Amino acid sequence: MSTAPNALQLAGIGMTSARARQRMIDRLVSRGISDEAVLMVMAAVPRHIFVDEALSHRAYDDTTLPIGYGQTLSNSYTVARMTSLVKECSALESVLEIGSGSGYQTSVLAHLAKQVWSVERIAELQDRARSRCRLLSLSNVRFRVADGHWGWAEKGPYDAIVCTAAPDAVPSALLDQLSPEGGVLVIPVGDQQQQRLMRYRRYGDDIQSEDVEEAFFVPLVNTQVPL
Repeated sequence: MSTAPNALQLAGIGMTSARARQRMIDRLVSRGISDEAVLMVMAAVPRHIFVDEALSHRAYDDTTLPIGYGQTLSNSYTVARMTSLVKECSALESVLEIGSGSGYQTSVLAHLAKQVWSVERIAELQDRARSRCRLLSLSNVRFRVADGHWGWAEKGPYDAIVCTAAPDAVPSALLDQLSPEGGVLVIPVGDQQQQRLMRYRRYGDDIQSEDVEEAFFVPLVNTQVPL
C-alpha cells in the first residue's frame, strides 16, 4: 500500500507548511523558549494532524484549539514551556503524561524521552492520539484509559510527569510516583477562575515547589476511584 498520502499529510501545504512551522518557532523564541532540542522537535512534529481538518489552517497559530469532548489542544507556547520545564531538570528516561488529549504533547515528549506513559480519561480521544502516534512511527509510547489523579503507579517512578489539565490541588499520587532522585512534576493548579503553572521536584521525602506563571487549562476531572 502506498504511503504517499500520509507523507503529504505530514509535510503540510499552505498554512500547514514548513514555513508556517518556522513562524511558530520564531514566536516561541521571541517568548523566551530557548532549548534547542525542544524547538527542533516543535518544528518537526506536524501539529496540524492533531486537530480536525477544518481547523488545520490554524494549527500553527499561538492559540488553543478544540479537539472534542470539551477538551482542547494547548497553544504551542504552553506545550513548549511545559516540555522545557521538565527537560531542564531531568534526563527524561521515563515520563508520565496525564491527559493524552489529541496526542500532540505526547508526541513532543516521545521525541525527547526514552519512554512515555500516557493516561487519558476519554477513550475516544486516546484512540485518536494512539493513531496519530502510530502515523508518526512513535514506538516508545504506551497508553492507558484511566483517571489521571491516580497516575500509573505500576510503571513508576518517573523522571518527569506532565499534567495537561488542572486539578484544584496537586494529587498526592503524582508526587508519590516521582523519582525520589529529583523527579519533576509540571502541572497547572487551580479552578477555572485562577490557575498557576507549578513545578515540583522530589528529593527523597522532600518536595520543592516553584510557581512558574499564570495558566489556563481544562479541569482535571476526578472520578474519586482508580479506573
